[in-house]
Amino acid sequence: MEQVLTANKFSGIKDMTNLVSFIVIDDDPLNNTICKLTIKKAVGVLDVKTFTDPLAGLRYVSEEYPGSAEASRPTFLFLDINMPIMNGWEFLEKYEQLSHSIRESIRLYILSSSVDDRDIERASHNPNIVSYLAKPITKEIILDLVNQAQ
Repeated sequence: MEQVLTANKFSGIKDMTNLVSFIVIDDDPLNNTICKLTIKKAVGVLDVKTFTDPLAGLRYVSEEYPGSAEASRPTFLFLDINMPIMNGWEFLEKYEQLSHSIRESIRLYILSSSVDDRDIERASHNPNIVSYLAKPITKEIILDLVNQAQ
């Protein structure tokens, strides 16, 4: 399931329509729903692209994502680590092979229920990962991320 996100700024100061987008890659449809609802609650999002299949998410990012044309529009990608078919680390290996313009236009965050220190440490050493976030995502975290991107 994939959709495009548009939002109204959280405090009503500015219309954020077409100024921010989100991609969620997690094999758990419930977490994807929670993310969509939380993002909508935080920034008035209409739609979020979600993928339960990491291969479909990777295909979207590599083939359909607008890339450098969207560089001025922050895109946040939330990636789970523990998934069947392809885990988050395997996704990142393929992601690193994408064009620089695509990777530069996406702010990638690990969003995981794993509290394994090795995962957190590994994420901290990957230059493509902005930060490691613990599930569930909160309205406050979304607001902070969007504020930092402005």
